Amino acid sequence: MLTKRIIPCLDIKNGRTVKGVNFESLRDAGDPVELGRFYADQGADELVFLDITATVEKRKTLSELVSKIARHINIPFTVGGGISSVADGRVLLNNGADKTSINSAAFKRPELITEMADAFGSQCVVLAIDTKKEADGKWYVYLNGGRLKTEVLCEDWAQKAVALGAGEILLTSMNNDGTKQGFALDITAQLARTLPVPVIASGGGGTIEHFIDVFKTAHADAALAASIFHFKEIEIGYLKEQLAAAGVPVRR
Repeated sequence: MLTKRIIPCLDIKNGRTVKGVNFESLRDAGDPVELGRFYADQGADELVFLDITATVEKRKTLSELVSKIARHINIPFTVGGGISSVADGRVLLNNGADKTSINSAAFKRPELITEMADAFGSQCVVLAIDTKKEADGKWYVYLNGGRLKTEVLCEDWAQKAVALGAGEILLTSMNNDGTKQGFALDITAQLARTLPVPVIASGGGGTIEHFIDVFKTAHADAALAASIFHFKEIEIGYLKEQLAAAGVPVRR
């Protein structure tokens, strides 16, 4: 049985790690190089770095900062933010990233997914989807760091992206983000059940029970969180101990 992964996330703005609630009210959470090294030492399975304003500010990801973090960690490293071409992805991979995460640019030009998969392999292409449940009960795709709503349903976009070559889905619920009230189990389960690639659940992790639920009920392959790790509310080693005790297979 494949082990479930625990993934801390570094949301980066102006070179610092930040964290907000529902994609708003950002506050400083520390130095990304120090945090990356700390998480690698604590037993994180992977690390995700998202330059959250690169797309809105129409600039590229901070490759120099990516390189600094990569030199201090020994776990798989996914980097996203502002990637709109194979050349952008190559810069990050050459600076120490193991995988690239693409979001808005892929939605606007879906062939980017295939181009990236052809160049680097599907295992290097993580499609990030920011999604929000609206009043009609449906989950819609949002772009530009959650600022722009589309009329496309989350599951439809995920299915299309995987067919084009995405090797993994990073699913962030905007409704749950930063609330610590639990992951969005319904949409996570929907994607995990129907997609042939791993699904990373993101948004809402606040307690050990939330992680147990997202693995056992929603069947996520990995769970990503930020503030509970940044502010040391839950330590990764202890979380893994409790997951194992609950019957969730984890690497320890």
